[in-house]
Amino acid sequence: PVTFGILTTMAAFLPLAGIEGRRGQFIAQIPLIVIPVLFFSLVESKLILPAHLKHIKTGRKKTELNILSRFQRRFADGLERFVIIYYRPLLEKALRRRYLTLSIFLGLFIVIGGLVAGGKVQYIPFPRIQSERATARLLMPLGTPIEITAPHINRMEKAAQELQDKYRDADGHSVVENILTTIGGTGATRGGRPHMGEVVFEITPPEDRQTDVTSRDLMNEWREMIGVVPGAQEQNFRAEIGRSGDPIDVQLTGPSFESLSLLADQIKEELTKYPGVFDIMDNFQDGKQEIKLAIKPEAENLGLTMSDLARQVRQAFYGDEAQRIPRGREDVRVMVRYPVDERRSLANLETMRIRTPDGAEVPFSTVAEATRGRGFSTIRRIDRNRTINVTADANKEQVNLEDVKSELSLFLDDIVPGHPGVYWTFEGESREQRESNSSFLGGMVFVVFTLYGLMAIPFRSYIQPLIVMSVIPFGLVGAVLGHILMGMNLSFFSIFGMLALAGVVVNDSLVMVHFVNKGRKDNMPLLTAVRSAGVVRFRAILLTSLTTFSGLMPLIFEKSTQAQFLIPMAVSLGFGILFATFITLFLVPINYLILEDLKFMLSKFYGLRYHQEVRWEDPCEADGTGDNLLGSDPETPPLANPS
Repeated sequence: PVTFGILTTMAAFLPLAGIEGRRGQFIAQIPLIVIPVLFFSLVESKLILPAHLKHIKTGRKKTELNILSRFQRRFADGLERFVIIYYRPLLEKALRRRYLTLSIFLGLFIVIGGLVAGGKVQYIPFPRIQSERATARLLMPLGTPIEITAPHINRMEKAAQELQDKYRDADGHSVVENILTTIGGTGATRGGRPHMGEVVFEITPPEDRQTDVTSRDLMNEWREMIGVVPGAQEQNFRAEIGRSGDPIDVQLTGPSFESLSLLADQIKEELTKYPGVFDIMDNFQDGKQEIKLAIKPEAENLGLTMSDLARQVRQAFYGDEAQRIPRGREDVRVMVRYPVDERRSLANLETMRIRTPDGAEVPFSTVAEATRGRGFSTIRRIDRNRTINVTADANKEQVNLEDVKSELSLFLDDIVPGHPGVYWTFEGESREQRESNSSFLGGMVFVVFTLYGLMAIPFRSYIQPLIVMSVIPFGLVGAVLGHILMGMNLSFFSIFGMLALAGVVVNDSLVMVHFVNKGRKDNMPLLTAVRSAGVVRFRAILLTSLTTFSGLMPLIFEKSTQAQFLIPMAVSLGFGILFATFITLFLVPINYLILEDLKFMLSKFYGLRYHQEVRWEDPCEADGTGDNLLGSDPETPPLANPS
């Protein structure tokens, strides 16, 4: 049981190393630590621990015990009395009414599953992990001078200073510690972009705060104080870490920017109808103003092409390099172009003359036309098609993103067919969710088959591993109950914790089934072996689960920002193990007897002789000595039934 218990746990953690997506990089670090630790713990238990036990002095114990020894003795005696007075009679009743007890467990599983499926226990794949840094970014249209951008950034900075003054304690310390303002660039892009700017302030770590205000509260209040900046092309607020994409991200792909831009505007208008959805924008950015040339059909009769037209206009206004003159270590370019006073206005373009291939000159207006417009600052393509992404943020605690995306899908299915060649997909968090779901399903299949194979080896049975694995679904029930108790929503990290939980909860069941098999091998009657397994192994199973939960408690109740990623996983593991322990002490003996019932019924159906029918005929019970059957000491193996 020790060897295969560790092997099953290692097998359950192994799929976490192959989770796809950005968050998979965080999860992959866990099995890289857990698996080697489990391996060396196996070595320690088989080689080092026996060497330590060798030096334990055996013999008559001292009658006088110290305080610690008296506490240990009192605790052990109390646990034994609990087993004899409460657990053993309750187990007797559960075994007598095993099908009713199994129905109760199944009913509980259905109820918890219904709470999750019905949205009563909310499932948020990527919850907000509040950061210790809040950022507000502003993006004005390309070409906006810094004289227009700076007042808006200064107003954002002033709002941050007001927050800093508002949340000061009696000692003068503020939750908002430092404020940094950048105009002319954001992030790593500093300077040279007067249409961009950002304001960042640092927040006191959660464990050091004197108030209950959170990063989210500060960000929402800051957002309301600033409001909407007029003419802003992009304005967003962030106070979270681990963000790999936007909650809502619709990617439009097609051959024409006109169609994509029109669809993007319709999607943004539709998203404004959902309360709790904000920061709605797209990544299509207009470039600077430019003059666009178009050649007329008359020019083709003269042998002119668009390339000829563009080249001559460029030579006239930008110039053509005629010569390079060396001067020191550099070259001086000699450019030939129109004089300054003849290339200052659009009228100069209209009056210029275009040379045809045969050497003749014609007025520009007769062969081409010029219009004002904006160019493209960037052009994004996927598979040679142009793309635009419409993104939006949402309050995940108030908005059901799955419902929003479902309704948005119907809306897109109605409007996109009117634009030939355009198709759409959900990206951002939705893409990562698809990748993680695929990895999780593959990992779950791997875990189930690996656990089954590992347990089939020591049991030498194809059926008994199912008894052990029957506690896995109820371990998941415990994980969900743990999230409800802690007031947390289910997340992807919770699901990964449940995946690892599958390999941990089977350990206690493995020990119990092995004990039953050992009793039957020693010619112990079936009922005696099953009943005594829970009583004799009660303390070992309970202490194993309690020590595991105790090891996870510091992480579960940790407040630091770095721990927020792992807390849902720790809750799934900790509470899942606690609940599975309760299930193991009742459900595994019940399932063992039900399996024997099925064997007996199948033997009768096929006319075979099977002598292990479960009957409640016990001479010890008949003469009132039923308690002696299990022994007064839970650590003492029960006597074999003379019958």
